[in-house]
Amino acid sequence: MSTNHPDPEATGADTPYLDFAGTTPYEDYVQADVLTHLQHLRSDDPGEMVFLVTTQVMELWFTVIVHEWETATRALREDRIPVARDALKRSLRELEALNESWRPLAGLTPAQFNSYRGSLGEGSGFQSAMYRRMEFLLGDKSASMLVPHRGAPRVYAELEKALGEPSLYDETLALLARRGYAIPEAVINRDLTQRYVPSPEVEAVWARIYASDDQNDELVRLGELLTDVGELVWRWRNDHLVATRRAMGSKAGTGGSAGVAWLEKRATKNVFPELWTARSHV
Repeated sequence: MSTNHPDPEATGADTPYLDFAGTTPYEDYVQADVLTHLQHLRSDDPGEMVFLVTTQVMELWFTVIVHEWETATRALREDRIPVARDALKRSLRELEALNESWRPLAGLTPAQFNSYRGSLGEGSGFQSAMYRRMEFLLGDKSASMLVPHRGAPRVYAELEKALGEPSLYDETLALLARRGYAIPEAVINRDLTQRYVPSPEVEAVWARIYASDDQNDELVRLGELLTDVGELVWRWRNDHLVATRRAMGSKAGTGGSAGVAWLEKRATKNVFPELWTARSHV
């Protein structure tokens, strides 16, 4: 092991150690050398780098947000609302950072995007497995979205597991049922592999909670955190729509997707639907 550490007497007490036997402790922890060598460009266009790196950054944010929502989901199942709230609060800041990721791409002209678009081949964002796990945690389940991942056994198994598990909203409604609120049995015992369908009875429960005299009640605050999440997810979808519309207009997307038409349909959907509709009845 190297012993060539600077002498504090000679160089000043604030001088950091610079000589390590192997890689730096920072590299060991962050794996920066791995991260900064994952960019394998497929065109000669200088603009492709920012597209690729931005997409990779988005994948990292997806990973963090999935971690937070899975933490919150488990905490709700165990009636640990403060732990769930903390995880949801962290995810709000992470969602804001994720949404800001569109900025480097939002001003692409059609010509700039087309200069390397062909290099993407059949690749498309809807094929992101980690983003699909985010959607599943939001209650937007679809078994057909596992199909693109059949060639990756580990990824497929993780998605299949997530498909059959309760979403963040499922665990919230189960918590409300345990607290004595009239959540229908059909909602509590629904097929978890299916997309969540709004319920008038659930809407009535949220209206009752929001009409509480105590606006600091933990269920009101939980509902507001989930609404914050839903709002930022809505903003993500709309920012995606705007960036795509600017870059490619109404052309078909890569990977066989409908492009803007598909994104427009997604942008009209709210997650945690009764949290939005209940406000009309308070």
